[in-house]
Amino acid sequence: MVICRTSMRYLSDKAIAPGRGPDVRHTLGVRQLLRRWPSILVITLIGIGVAAGALSLAPTQYASHADVLISPPANRSTTAVAERLVESYAHVLGGRATAADVVDALGLTRGTGAVDRDLSAEVVDGTSVLRVTATSDSGGRAAEISQAAAESFVTWLGEQDNPLVATIVEPAAASSTPSSPDRAPWLVLGGLVGLLAGLVVAAVRVVSDQSVRTPAELEELAGAPVLGAVAYDRTAVQTPLITSLGTHHPRFEAVRILRTNLQFLDIDHDHKVITITSSVPGEGKSTTATNLAIALAQAGSRVVLVEGDLRRPRVSEYLGIEKSVGLTTVLVGRVNLDTALQAAGTPGLDVLTSGALPPNPSEILQTNAMKALVAELRQRFDVVLIDAPPLLPVTDASLLASISDGAILVVRHGETGREEVRSAAGRLQAVGARLLGTVLSMAPVKELSRHGYGYGYGYGPEYFERTTATRSRGGARKG
Repeated sequence: MVICRTSMRYLSDKAIAPGRGPDVRHTLGVRQLLRRWPSILVITLIGIGVAAGALSLAPTQYASHADVLISPPANRSTTAVAERLVESYAHVLGGRATAADVVDALGLTRGTGAVDRDLSAEVVDGTSVLRVTATSDSGGRAAEISQAAAESFVTWLGEQDNPLVATIVEPAAASSTPSSPDRAPWLVLGGLVGLLAGLVVAAVRVVSDQSVRTPAELEELAGAPVLGAVAYDRTAVQTPLITSLGTHHPRFEAVRILRTNLQFLDIDHDHKVITITSSVPGEGKSTTATNLAIALAQAGSRVVLVEGDLRRPRVSEYLGIEKSVGLTTVLVGRVNLDTALQAAGTPGLDVLTSGALPPNPSEILQTNAMKALVAELRQRFDVVLIDAPPLLPVTDASLLASISDGAILVVRHGETGREEVRSAAGRLQAVGARLLGTVLSMAPVKELSRHGYGYGYGYGPEYFERTTATRSRGGARKG
């Protein structure tokens, strides 16, 4: 295998990083919680909305007050009024008798008890002033009630046999602002309850989320180094191959890093035959295998890519080559290997497609003919990459890995479960296959940068987003 020593610097930064262990995952708990801020924000806004809805259903009340001064006659030498006396007058002013006078004076249909509940009086601190306050469903009515109560008290005190005089010093005025419900505290309370509920929901989702989300976590689960991480690119469906990208595109750079890390992986052992697989379908294994084969060929290696997925082959579709003659037709002896091999668009890269899809893929792959074919490919090429089916649904990948020098496991960020990764690694171990490393696919750009898997040289998340947007606009213009 050709070793690109000029790329050795990647090894220290990106390749085969030592396991960070459970402590790293625990420190990321708060970050994982805060990364769910959109749902937390939505639930907080819902809490405020519920509070606002409840306030809209609550009856609106207005308050109005009038002030009455208790003072001795002008011809008296003393100007002070006993504090206890003033307090007792407050009970009279806000009492049931005054409420009855108000009902009679205003001709209210409400009973005395109802008016009495909405009428109160208190002494203004440090003074001989009584403040009578009335509440009602309208500002004008509240002012009428409080004014009538003050006038009734003035009349009542004038009829008593005492030297004190009651004077209305501040008549009641209608208020245009409701006194209740007090909206601000309720909205704040609704927001706090919504925020708490949002945090609880986010915490439950974080705890219940069993998917792999960080390279350190993947390394710990698989028991093998993370050889590369490929960011999510929404244009990858239309342009899955790196040959359609610019040489500085982040996805292209990610594949080069994977190539370099693979070449420097345990250089004391020869890894010529490598099976590329995944735990479950849809994790990007075929795309990874094809792009890695292209990158290795571009580095000067003689590479053969074997389409070993005899159930849902994708390599021939990506490369746009014929798949009717390939692996199965060679294994059954219909054609020889030289006839079945096809040159891809990249110099140094040959492809052995799946051939006709058999009804019994597992039985074909575990034949002596398959072992002999792999042995022959090993002799003729520098690198043999086998695109295998997922490990968990079928046994094909385990069989192919057992006759290879090792396997690479592709894991999709946020989709592949932790237990699925453990099970896939266990399947390989059970057949004596070596797991060389893993690839984290379709990860958010910012997530990779946060964990030190950015692409460097000025081609980070901003470049990725910019080039993706440019390609999208270009595609729209062409269409």
